[in-house]
Amino acid sequence: MRRMTAIRTGLSALLLLGSWAAVGAGPAAASVPDAEPKLSTGLLGAMQRDLGLDADEATARLAAEKTATAVEGKARRAAGAAFGGSWFDADTGRLTVALTDAGKARAVRATGADTALVRHSARQLDSVKSEIDALKAPAGVASWHVDPEANRVVVNVVASERDDNDVRAFLDRARDAGPITVRETAQAPTPFAAGTVGGDPYYTGNVRCSIGFSVHGGFVTAGHCGRAGATVRGWDGTHIGTFQGSSFPGDDYAWVSVGSGWWTVPVVLGWGTVPDQLVRGSAEAPIGASVCRSGSTTHWHCGNVLAKNETVNYSQGAVHQMTKTSVCAEPGDSGGSFISGDQAQGVTSGGWGNCSGGGQTWHQPVNEILGRYGLRLHTA
Repeated sequence: MRRMTAIRTGLSALLLLGSWAAVGAGPAAASVPDAEPKLSTGLLGAMQRDLGLDADEATARLAAEKTATAVEGKARRAAGAAFGGSWFDADTGRLTVALTDAGKARAVRATGADTALVRHSARQLDSVKSEIDALKAPAGVASWHVDPEANRVVVNVVASERDDNDVRAFLDRARDAGPITVRETAQAPTPFAAGTVGGDPYYTGNVRCSIGFSVHGGFVTAGHCGRAGATVRGWDGTHIGTFQGSSFPGDDYAWVSVGSGWWTVPVVLGWGTVPDQLVRGSAEAPIGASVCRSGSTTHWHCGNVLAKNETVNYSQGAVHQMTKTSVCAEPGDSGGSFISGDQAQGVTSGGWGNCSGGGQTWHQPVNEILGRYGLRLHTA
């Protein structure tokens, strides 16, 4: 009975109670994966609903994105200093690599990528973004990131604040740094934590959040959900563990050690109605690829990767190196899993909008969290 309650209540990365062993439950890591990994019907169903695909199209897209992810590293090395960024083209099903030197095109195409000639290298645009990072942004500036397809740094401002004097002054200073494009967004982003309610997957104090991914010894989640030393309780009110590390703002990540009879397994929950999705690695999906999110409030939702290395200007302070997506989320989804196929991507940070009217959500890349704390992802 406790097992069924846990599954229906849901943790984004499943934690099992040690007492379940008496009824034959064991860590999913003990099972042997199929030669061809199967995708959760929950993930595929969410892709069909949110991206307008049928089952075959969703499966084909994930296969194309997996290939593009594998190609990206080879293409980047072939481009060398001429690398201007890359993105996945959903129409062609291929990776496109921007180049500042046409002489590198043949070598890059040999890796399986398409090419586009641009003026600015990724290194140059990253330098421009770093200069903007050093500026103090007013509340009307939502975020900024390097857009490889536009070959510029994009600064997103809240539409209603575009004519604000402080916003104008910030944009003038940003233009001095280098090539920028200004775009409007409907709302300013906010973290997606929430107050506690019955059936919470995990909570600390009066904050409810979602688990991101299991690591050996615990799980990763969002930093704004709790500070180092804070205790964490599970869906049933029992002690799970303690925040061992946490960073927010600046970053938005944390990790929690588990004990008291809890242990970890490498899955993202299917919420009791569909199979769970196994986690098999953390290869980073390219811009333009599909990505899905699982959280304790809104469960499965999908969209596309819109930008990487974006600085998000929360009211609590700026958070750097975030990935921007078109996936919706709501309060309580913070910390939850972002996954592409069977590859862990990041933990939910914040955004704007909701899953009724749509919006955008940012995640903190999981590989950065693993590296920061020296953690090892629990994979199938």
